[in-house]
Amino acid sequence: MNFHGTEVRQRALTLLRDGAKNADVARKLNVPKGTISYWKHEDRAKRGECPGRRSPLCPRCDGRELDEVAYAYLLGLYLGDGHIAHSRAMRVPSLSISCTDTWPGLIDACVLAMQTVLPGNHASKVRRKGCLEVKICSNHLGCLFPQHGPGRKHERRITLEPWQQEIVDAHPWDFIRGLIHSDGCRITNWTEKVIDGQRKRYEYPRYFFTNKSDDIRQLFGDTLDRVGVEWTTTRRGTDPYNISVARKGSVALMDLHVGPKH
Repeated sequence: MNFHGTEVRQRALTLLRDGAKNADVARKLNVPKGTISYWKHEDRAKRGECPGRRSPLCPRCDGRELDEVAYAYLLGLYLGDGHIAHSRAMRVPSLSISCTDTWPGLIDACVLAMQTVLPGNHASKVRRKGCLEVKICSNHLGCLFPQHGPGRKHERRITLEPWQQEIVDAHPWDFIRGLIHSDGCRITNWTEKVIDGQRKRYEYPRYFFTNKSDDIRQLFGDTLDRVGVEWTTTRRGTDPYNISVARKGSVALMDLHVGPKH
């Protein structure tokens, strides 16, 4: 196998940058034409000169218009079941949202929200055990989701930036739907009541939101307050783990604007 050292590669790049053709450089340096093409592409990519590959603009850095409805929903998904990863092996950070296989409508909504918030970036689906991980890469994920940081979300402070809070205030139901679609559910509870001396089964719908983070539960509860939904906190042992929506009028509001997962 023939290896080409750094000196040969640098001579090739110098010629290419001066306008020499790939084939001419390959003949002159006795290097395969495919290798020359690869070196040229990699060099241009590092300098941001690849044709047709402009970095998508960022709403925070460049003032590009942000679809606030899609963002409010995606923010809810991220705070519930999302995380941003950026290791040394990754050139670009990735946002991942874990979605259960049984909710294909939710998966489609997640993909649409990602690509609407980050147009020009492609969302992909990665098969995991019992779920699909919906992923999208962007160098500006930290700009859009400043809650990202080291450690688990429930082990650190989570607050919204003023610009994020403005979006949530303008589109509260989209934020609520994102949180429910990630860490919530709509179930049918039942109990037994004695009516006219007979014990009868009574069923009623109920929404739950379950998250270990006190801050994220608070964001959810505050947003429910703004739209007139009554809620209570239920505990798992000594921990205030769940937010419950069970009153008939509030459930009707949730059904109108959120509905069950599908």
